[in-house]
Amino acid sequence: MPSQLNKDPHNRYFDLGAAREVPDTHAWDGQHELPVVDGGVGAGDDAVPVVDMRDPRAAEAVARASEQWGAFLLEGHGVPTELLARVEAGIAGMFALPTPEKMRAARHDGDLYGYGPPLIASYVSKNMWSEGYTLTPANLHAEFRKIWPDAGQHYRHFSGVMEEFLKEMRSLANRLMELFLVALGLTAEQIAGVEAEHNLTESMTETMHLNWYPKCPDPTRALGLKGHTDSGFFTFVMQSQVPGLHLFRHGPPADRWVEVPAVPGALIVNIGDLFQILTNGRFRSVYHRVVVNRERERISVAYFLIPPADVKVAPLKEVVGGGKPVYRALTWSESIVVRKEAFANHGADLEFGKGRTALDMLSISSDEDDGAEHHRD
Repeated sequence: MPSQLNKDPHNRYFDLGAAREVPDTHAWDGQHELPVVDGGVGAGDDAVPVVDMRDPRAAEAVARASEQWGAFLLEGHGVPTELLARVEAGIAGMFALPTPEKMRAARHDGDLYGYGPPLIASYVSKNMWSEGYTLTPANLHAEFRKIWPDAGQHYRHFSGVMEEFLKEMRSLANRLMELFLVALGLTAEQIAGVEAEHNLTESMTETMHLNWYPKCPDPTRALGLKGHTDSGFFTFVMQSQVPGLHLFRHGPPADRWVEVPAVPGALIVNIGDLFQILTNGRFRSVYHRVVVNRERERISVAYFLIPPADVKVAPLKEVVGGGKPVYRALTWSESIVVRKEAFANHGADLEFGKGRTALDMLSISSDEDDGAEHHRD
């Protein structure tokens, strides 16, 4: 029997690891109708782009991938492979703990952080085949003390590993932001001006979501993570050597999902909605989902970079140039309100062409003045 995780009926605990069938509460019928194609090397136009940060032409590769896909595999990033292995092992060990120990960190109504389903679970009527833990660098120790209240060896080891990981990821995020600005075609002087005016690199805030996708008795009925775009600037994803992340691609020849290959040592970069706004639509956010596996469990970490909640994000004037902004300015907090409205009206179901996406709702139509508020139906 499920036990109560919190008062939200979508957040009821169900022992996924012991399940012998997919209950109706977790069944996503009709979500596996589109074809899935391999995105590995040799897949032609469906090969997921690879960017090597050591390549002198990395900025050109970032520009192509960001314009055409909204995502890419990142190599040459400098995060030690052995650290990534320790992170994966630590996360696997944490999710393998007995349920009562994990439930000490359960996320409650209105909480953004803690153990529980992904945050988009509150927008949908079905449960996903995954367990998660949402953290920030500031609350890392306090959160892990909930699971290990004795602050013993396991607590110290895992906290140390995750602190090391967060330090490496923040350094990488700063370097990638600069590479993104170069990829937009900005000069060194323009980049300095953007940083002086917006302080993009230093002001980015971090959120991390640890994911466990257990084996599933019927993967054709379940979803590890519902199709969506990320809301912030960009996201790093570290995944185990079990594929499961799918990127949506429009036809021709037909709409399809592209499976991101599990490349040892590589990180995945997903562009989010606010970065599409910041780049005036040149770099686009990627619609993606996670599927589950009958034979193997999967571990991943999503490391999100977002602006401070109260800072307005608008198309950079250096990118707009002599043209007009495509999107209106708004804060991350305001974007979440629009995002909820889009989910409520099926704007998240891009593969089925339902509703308007959050970005559709934030666009400035051709008959609006540049500074006008965009009317929403």
